[in-house]
Amino acid sequence: MTLTPKNSGWIEVICGPMFSGKTEELIRRLVRAQIAKQKVAIFKPHTDNRFEEDFIVSHNQRKIKSIRVNKSEIILNYLNKADVFGIDEAQFFDPSIVKVCKELANSGKRVVVAGLEKDYLASSFGSMPELLVDAEYITKVNAICMSCGDPANYSHRISCEKKQVVVGETDKYEALCRRCYLKITEEAK
Repeated sequence: MTLTPKNSGWIEVICGPMFSGKTEELIRRLVRAQIAKQKVAIFKPHTDNRFEEDFIVSHNQRKIKSIRVNKSEIILNYLNKADVFGIDEAQFFDPSIVKVCKELANSGKRVVVAGLEKDYLASSFGSMPELLVDAEYITKVNAICMSCGDPANYSHRISCEKKQVVVGETDKYEALCRRCYLKITEEAK
């Protein structure tokens, strides 16, 4: 049985590798809140320049209207305008995204956050570890390994860039299971 708070705010985190359905699940939850006539505000980081500027878009092209922001504190300007806050690609936000999510939840808001918990080197990514620590609910989703078909938990970069943040799709990344990821990274050494 899952308990749903009625008189307080909370944080839900959806995490996993690329191509695992994080944004799809975020959109699903936010649409359900809209159907329930709750006021929803949805945000994405300025660095997410894939797809459309004013929408978060899943890999299967499902989309929902969003607000693109370059600083996480801007989200607090909407505190009294919504009951539910959706935040996509949380790993790309500045470190104060954690403080923003806490403040929203402490103000009685439902906060639904989606993001990569680890980068292409399998290291923690941005503020996701802190958000996971603070969340009341965590949903970890897996992709399907693009090499063998097993459950995939790694985002392997197939392009040559070395920066931690490189925005891309199947042109730059593939989802891999543990065994295939370890095999490829060992071969690269």
